[in-house]
Amino acid sequence: MIETVLEPRILEPKDWATYLFIFSFALIAVTKTAFETRYRDFLRILVSDKYIKVYKDPSHLMSGFTILLFVVQLLSFSFFTQLFLHQMGYVSKTDWILFIRVFTFFGVFILSKFLIEKIVATLFNIEEFAEQLNLQKVSYRTFIGLLLLPFNIFLFYSDKSPNLLFYIIIGVILTINLFSYLISLKIYQNALIGKVFYFILYLCALEIAPYYFIYYLITKNLVH
Repeated sequence: MIETVLEPRILEPKDWATYLFIFSFALIAVTKTAFETRYRDFLRILVSDKYIKVYKDPSHLMSGFTILLFVVQLLSFSFFTQLFLHQMGYVSKTDWILFIRVFTFFGVFILSKFLIEKIVATLFNIEEFAEQLNLQKVSYRTFIGLLLLPFNIFLFYSDKSPNLLFYIIIGVILTINLFSYLISLKIYQNALIGKVFYFILYLCALEIAPYYFIYYLITKNLVH
C-alpha cells in the first residue's frame, strides 16, 4: 500500500505589497493630475533636456511634484532591493517587516546624504552647483523608480524569474545614472572650470563611497 503524506501548503501574505503598489499608482495619478505639464515634460527626460532646463531652479527640489514622486521612488527601489535579495536566496520577498527596514534605511540614508552634501558643498563653495546637481539626480532617479515599478510588480508575483533579468535591470539603472552625470558635466562645464578637483572629490566621497557602504551593510547585516 502506498502511504500518502499530506503536507500543509504555507501561503505567504502578499496583500501588503498589493496595497503599496496601488498606493504608488495613486501617487502617480495625483502627481499627473496636479502637475500635468511638468509630468509630461518629466516623462521625456531621457530624450529631451527641456525638463532639466525649465525646472533647474533649486526651489523645485522641495516642490509637491518632487516629494510625491520621491515617495514612489523610495517604494520602488525598496521593492527591487528586497526582490533582488530574494533572488539571491538571502531573504523572503513577502517579508513585510524586512521591507519596512529597507524602506526606512533608504529614506534615512538619502536624507542624511542630502544634508552631508549641503555641508560639503558649502565647504567647497559650490552650493549653487550642488543644489542643481541634486535636483537633476533626484529627477533621473525618480524616473528610474517609475520604470522599476511595473518590473517590481511582475517580479513580485512571478514564482520564478531569471537572474539575467535582474542583471539587465541593474545595468539599465547604472547606465541611466552614468547618463545623468554626463549631462551634468555638459550643462555645468563652465561652472566647473577651476573646481574639477573638488568635483572629483565630491563624486568619490558622496556618490561612489555611499553606495558601496549600502552594498556592504545590506549584504552583511540585513540578509542575516
